[in-house]
Amino acid sequence: MYFAWLHLDANYVILFLTYYFMNGVLLEMEVKNLLVGQSGGPSAAINASLAGVLAEGIASVRIGKVYGAVNGIVGVLRGDLVEMNDIADEKQFQLLKHTPAMALGSCRHKLPQLPEGLSEYQKIEAVFREYNIGYFFYIGGNDSMDTVDKLSRYFSSTDMDVRIIGVPKTIDNDLVETDHTPGFGSAARYLAVTVDEIIRDTSIYPTKSVTIMEIMGRDSGWLTLAAALPRILGGSKPDIVALPEVPFEENAFLERIRRLFDHTNNVIAVVSEGLRDKTGSYVGQGAKSGVTDIFGHQYLSGVGKYLETVVREQIGCKVRSIEVNLMQRCAAHLASQTDLDEAESAGREAVRRAVAGATDEMVVFHRISDQPYQIEITGKPVSQIANQVRTVPPQMRDMNDPVCRENAKRYLLPLIRGCAEQEKDENGMPRFYLLERHKS
Repeated sequence: MYFAWLHLDANYVILFLTYYFMNGVLLEMEVKNLLVGQSGGPSAAINASLAGVLAEGIASVRIGKVYGAVNGIVGVLRGDLVEMNDIADEKQFQLLKHTPAMALGSCRHKLPQLPEGLSEYQKIEAVFREYNIGYFFYIGGNDSMDTVDKLSRYFSSTDMDVRIIGVPKTIDNDLVETDHTPGFGSAARYLAVTVDEIIRDTSIYPTKSVTIMEIMGRDSGWLTLAAALPRILGGSKPDIVALPEVPFEENAFLERIRRLFDHTNNVIAVVSEGLRDKTGSYVGQGAKSGVTDIFGHQYLSGVGKYLETVVREQIGCKVRSIEVNLMQRCAAHLASQTDLDEAESAGREAVRRAVAGATDEMVVFHRISDQPYQIEITGKPVSQIANQVRTVPPQMRDMNDPVCRENAKRYLLPLIRGCAEQEKDENGMPRFYLLERHKS
């Protein structure tokens, strides 16, 4: 009995010491709060990344409260933060994941250079201190990664331990160091389906006609390449695919249409909004407003309408232009399930990496194989990514070349697979997540 009691007592001692040690470690482990913001243009997948960040943050023992910044870094400057713990509910999580655009709102704000803009950074630091922020995640594109880079540099010079990670988002698919970006797959799916439907719409009349579709893409033609999927998959249209990576020649464009009319009544052209001629000037420069945003990017809308006028004057056939503008960004009804799942995974991995000690990074996708499609998610220094542009490589640019079409097919198809299922109301309309915007 005595030895049995000693044995039992020893077990309790071991349990006690284990409990004491574990909790001692947890007590010494500083628990800080998480803040996440969204920036730039919307997409069908950016809220999936937000959902991933929130869910992983709520689950982490290293993270206390989880906050969202209303309207991105502008909201941080204003101290406009909201608690997001309701996302722990699975129904709210799924609703947020399948909601297009930005649940937290967005902004286009360029942080100033240091040391001139020091006061702005000090405002951000003050908000971080007030809310005990130790983890900051910014979901966005190239301009957002500029913000991540600048904040990382600033906080590295302070006594605050803030882990700062960029989560990629851009339908333009133009961030370097990553195989693709969340948001692109869903926009690509929308464009491929829309072009396929327009092909059928325009094929029913015997009248000679030209349809020009203007697709988003300032410096890279990834979206326009996606719009060419009906041809990439074996069709004959769209007949003309014009990317900003290839200097545009107006006379060659017109001659191509004339030759196509020898064997078809309906010519379809998909063109990037950022088309440039051989001098580097935007095509139809005179038709553009000349207005630029805060990052110095010129608003480019108008190349489709310009080419419509040129075709009407030079060829004289029926012609129309379609500017596929906002609708390609948030078409959740055609969202790619692969895109949403990867966006969520990117958000989760960002939190895991930050908790493990990473900072000054952007989460990136590395493609391991096309068939079967497989990627791994890791991180790269954001300083190597911000303010650079990833363009369509030469081996995918020429849709008249079967090798280029095959390369584009292998790249694009995995990204558009799976049609995401939305929750519907009693009228068949989709349900979307709505943030309760009370200030924390």
